[in-house]
Amino acid sequence: MRIGIDVGGTNTDAVLLDGTTVLAEVKTATSADVTSGILDALRALQDQRRFDPALVQAVMVGTTHFINAIVEAQRLAPTATVRLGLPATVALPPLVDWPEALSSAINAQTYLCHGGHEFDGRLISPLDHDELRRVADDLAAKGIRSVAIASVFSPVNAGMEQEAAAVLTAQLPDLHISLSHEIGRMGLLERENATVINACLRELAEHVCDALATTLEQAGFDAPLYLSQNDGTLMDVEYAREYPVATFASGPTNSMRGAAFLSGLNTCAVVDVGGTTSDVGIVQGGFPREATAEVSVSGVRTNFRMPDVLSVGIGGGSRVRTRRNGSVTVGPDSVGFRLREKALVFGGSTLTATDLAVAAGLAGIGDAAAVAHLDPALVRAGLDLIATEVAGVVDRMRTSATPIPVVLVGGGSVLLPDKLAGAAQVHRPDHFAVANAIGAAIAQIGGEVDRIFPVDPGRRDAVLDTAKQEAVDRAVAAGADPASVQIVDVDEVPIAYLPGNATRIRVRAVGDLALAGAAR
Repeated sequence: MRIGIDVGGTNTDAVLLDGTTVLAEVKTATSADVTSGILDALRALQDQRRFDPALVQAVMVGTTHFINAIVEAQRLAPTATVRLGLPATVALPPLVDWPEALSSAINAQTYLCHGGHEFDGRLISPLDHDELRRVADDLAAKGIRSVAIASVFSPVNAGMEQEAAAVLTAQLPDLHISLSHEIGRMGLLERENATVINACLRELAEHVCDALATTLEQAGFDAPLYLSQNDGTLMDVEYAREYPVATFASGPTNSMRGAAFLSGLNTCAVVDVGGTTSDVGIVQGGFPREATAEVSVSGVRTNFRMPDVLSVGIGGGSRVRTRRNGSVTVGPDSVGFRLREKALVFGGSTLTATDLAVAAGLAGIGDAAAVAHLDPALVRAGLDLIATEVAGVVDRMRTSATPIPVVLVGGGSVLLPDKLAGAAQVHRPDHFAVANAIGAAIAQIGGEVDRIFPVDPGRRDAVLDTAKQEAVDRAVAAGADPASVQIVDVDEVPIAYLPGNATRIRVRAVGDLALAGAAR
């Protein structure tokens, strides 16, 4: 057996799975500290179906801890950026495009140092160890505990970032170091930004991973703990301590993986309606389609691995208002995890989308008598607006004129009708309300290679085989069962401006989690 947990802005969902069979499912309110809400969910699972915690082989968690910290600009460590690129890159210094509030929240310090490479691998300037030692002295004086190192074109040659990290940690052994070539892709500013975000979350990651482990122990579990990643795969807690940024979009990816699993569709659009937003993504080959362009995180441009998701501010907790001209608005603001306090059907005073669903007979929660007074025309107008808005987002996500099937998941999906404009079919599978937790529970282990290879004439197949084997090896090293690992994505992009027939090759491999002998 395994347990999947997904922490959303409004609800924390949990499921108990035996193979592919759902034994129990619960939906509880997300707590302000998140971990107590997880503990409540685990207890609710036990109440619904008694089981021995010792029989649980793994616990998978999708958490909003880290993305919330960035959005709220809270609980972030003092962080410095060390860019290796002088005498180049002076015109656009580190964090040049960061919002002031977020920059202040991390007490941002920036350092421009010599180093870096040209696009063809030539050296811009050699690394200056004395310069880096002076930086280390200044870091210590200013109380900086986490550093992001970004070297120009480090995806071509990562050696300079690794060397700089060694110099800094030799002087400051307890310093948290994040290296840009391990996090972002081509594009200095975006890769650097992603690395700084990761760096400022490192201390929080230590705290969260410890808290999650303690929560499981309090609930009587001794199973290994895994966290969901942006691409629909899993990472163990040690990896999560190093790369918390990899969890940012785990909620939507869990929902998409769960929707594909429950519906049996490998290619579809997934609409996950939560308490605050409706997230729309595309599943291709059973995995979320990745965003190909830069992704903005709380106003900061980044280019690390993220799913291609569009969101609209409509969910079960969305506030419903009537304008003076008689028209109805739904969202984008929401009562969030206070839905059970604020909504009319729970004795509150705020008209929400959930109240519309209950009034229309689409949901049987709370006190239906509390919304019996609502004008049927208002209820119908609100629900029609929700369907129109969501159908428009689905249409924007399509890459061809051919209609595609749509899978509705999430507790708030009761707001949507069984037919949507532009959809080939609309599926609402069993257990749709906890698809995100199911997606976490069935997630696999992944390994990815994304770098530039020289491809000599006649050597393309050999180079691809090398990249594929490296991706497989990484998946196995991360905890995948070697017999189950498969290549799920291969992407080749020739780079005309690099010498030696250079080609950027990205290969992704996934496999089932190997649980035998696993330990926390």
